[in-house]
Amino acid sequence: MFRTRLPLPPQRSLPWPLKSLESAQTSLSYDEFGRMVMRIQHDILKGISPEMVAWWFGNIGGDMEVNGSRLNKYLVWHPNDHIAWELARPGKDGGASAGAQFRIVEAFGGNPAYYVDVIDTVTRLDATGFTASTYRMGVEIAHLNHDFVSAEGGVQYLSTLTIGSTMPVIAKVFNAVVHRALFREEMGRAWLKHNIEEVGLLEHIIPRLYVGDFAT
Repeated sequence: MFRTRLPLPPQRSLPWPLKSLESAQTSLSYDEFGRMVMRIQHDILKGISPEMVAWWFGNIGGDMEVNGSRLNKYLVWHPNDHIAWELARPGKDGGASAGAQFRIVEAFGGNPAYYVDVIDTVTRLDATGFTASTYRMGVEIAHLNHDFVSAEGGVQYLSTLTIGSTMPVIAKVFNAVVHRALFREEMGRAWLKHNIEEVGLLEHIIPRLYVGDFAT
């Protein structure tokens, strides 16, 4: 379905620094099907739990207060790259949960050349992690997996983004076209930096919201 290209909103000024690429362990490789596979072992997210990270993914919509101003939560999650998020289809419980579809619009590195506007189908959202897939004409072309593991002082967050298909016979040819036309290697490297930055902000964002949501 055709969707109007959304412009990058003005950058947001946040009181927290973005983590560097060097703060995490990263890799970009290709598997036996020719799929591009990006992996990140993030720096420990301090002061939060796997349950709190799962809560965040189920409550991305809406606004929050930052330095006395009300800002959209998704735009706060990355001050330069995020453009829009919406619940395209609710999950079985009527909210942002397993079975839901998320519309995600962003531009890695704030670069319009790395613009993505996808509808992701969520297949897992609980304290163990978050998993979602992107389909084109019934074919999975992207698979995103985040695992949340308890660690001393916080959460070990592990991310894997796989771009391409495992279709029999034609997978390698199909994936070569995907990587040339839709998601080039330089875009994959930009995603690594983007994801490290947004995940790193969770240790600042989640405690402000989670405590407020459950405070009596």
